[in-house]
Amino acid sequence: MSDYLLRLYIVGSTLQSERAIRNLRSICNKALHNRYRLEIIDVIEHPEAAQDAHIIATPTLIKELPPPLMRIIGDMSNQEKVLVGLDLHPAEQD
Repeated sequence: MSDYLLRLYIVGSTLQSERAIRNLRSICNKALHNRYRLEIIDVIEHPEAAQDAHIIATPTLIKELPPPLMRIIGDMSNQEKVLVGLDLHPAEQD
């Protein structure tokens, strides 16, 4: 299976941003082990990156690789939604 390239767009060090980072890392560590690269992009520091990616809400996760490109908006607390967005299924975590 291909490695995953994930980009998480956040706004500053807010509670919601920190929660999204923590939740996403937890899900990825369990489901993807070392097969992913996570880039965290603060839209305040890099507004051009957010504009280029057409980010309209934060936190937003974009799965760049493997195709197809997928977007997930929210604090990543819904594990099943994140797994489906990563094109995984909860049963595949084991």
